[in-house]
Amino acid sequence: MGISFGSINTGLPKDIVQQLVAAERIPLQKMEVRKAMISDKKKLVTELTGLIEGIKGDINANSDARGLRELRVETNTDIIGVALDKNIAQPGIHQLEVLQLAQKSTAISSGFADKDESYVGVGFIQYTLPNGETRDLYVDSDNSSLTGIAKLINVDPDNGMSAKVINDGSESETPWKIIISLNETGDVNKVDFPYFYFVDGEYDFFLEGERPAQDAKIKIDGFEIEVPTNQVSDLIPGVTIDLKKASPGEEFSLSIKEDSEAITGKVSMVIEKINDVLSFIRKQNSLDENTDTRRTLGGELILQTLESRFRNAVFQAVNTSKGTRRISDLGISFQRNGTLELNEEKFNAAVAADYKTAAEVLTGRMDEDGQRFPGFMSHLEETINFALQYPNGLLISKKQNLESSIRDIDRRIENRERLIGQKEKGLKDKFARLESTISRLKNQGAGLAGLSKGNGAGAVNQLG
Repeated sequence: MGISFGSINTGLPKDIVQQLVAAERIPLQKMEVRKAMISDKKKLVTELTGLIEGIKGDINANSDARGLRELRVETNTDIIGVALDKNIAQPGIHQLEVLQLAQKSTAISSGFADKDESYVGVGFIQYTLPNGETRDLYVDSDNSSLTGIAKLINVDPDNGMSAKVINDGSESETPWKIIISLNETGDVNKVDFPYFYFVDGEYDFFLEGERPAQDAKIKIDGFEIEVPTNQVSDLIPGVTIDLKKASPGEEFSLSIKEDSEAITGKVSMVIEKINDVLSFIRKQNSLDENTDTRRTLGGELILQTLESRFRNAVFQAVNTSKGTRRISDLGISFQRNGTLELNEEKFNAAVAADYKTAAEVLTGRMDEDGQRFPGFMSHLEETINFALQYPNGLLISKKQNLESSIRDIDRRIENRERLIGQKEKGLKDKFARLESTISRLKNQGAGLAGLSKGNGAGAVNQLG
């Protein structure tokens, strides 16, 4: 319960202490308002920092010609699949024909009635690997089914073979068979298939059919070559070809081109993020008579400096192997509203016509003497580092200054709150004593008045 002072005894308002404390808190309210204004500015600086950090990620990913580059393939995807290493592969057209796929040595066994229950017998499998090494695989009674034999073959990682049990789909009484295959394809991996020796089996176990290993055969630009696998990675530098099917007599092209549309997409993303920054700056600088610049960044030097830096990065000339160029030569220019525009048609044409020069404009180049000439991305990176580099970057310093101001206000508020608390306690004590003193004086005054009346009545009686 709160303590009230004043009223009948003192004649002062009951909430005199609260009124006095409220007056003391007026400077605190002003400090809180000031803190809120600085916090609003800090939020805007944080937002701007995030926008520029977004550009930084794209710049890092496309800072050189290799990172920027994208290639695309046009070919017969029914016959081959293609994967490119864009750092090695070069544009060009190659004529291909797949004559024969590589295959591995494979054999299929005779049939059994059940894959798990049919008893093959106890014995061993003897086989010779491509390196001439002969091995024996013992089959005991616990593994004397097709499933058991397949398991014994598959659990040995060094035997170079694998096995699977299949149902051949026939309606015979013995549809279950085991297929044994060498793991590797190609002529050099031909194998002498196993010799089987089993006793006491329900059925004879023997190889019913075999398919020998062979190399793949393909023609490139009219010349036939043989490769041991269906994945070819050393035929065309930076190109891995997966052979899907053989199609003798069907020649087709494998065309590798600069993917200008993909590069346009990358650059478009950078331009979009730069425009986010420029639009933020323009919005903050849109001032009128109602703008409260105490809560915005409008008119501040950091915005003017950043905008100037971005403009310089756009207008700055780039030294290419074909002379001086500018980013505007690729179709990137400023609009009337202060943001950048990418003319995709012009950009695609420039990349398609001369990727090397376009890449130099964007990412820079290094000459024969090892001297580095920066490009558009490099100039952007300098601007970003100027803004974000710790601890002296433009935005980093601004944010630290705002945070320091907030901490200073918090300390002042804390000190002021402590002093007000002490003063409030002192006022309560002072008015409590005053209330007590006035109450005591009033009680004494009432006693004196009563005494005076009693003495007067006695005197009258004596006179009578």
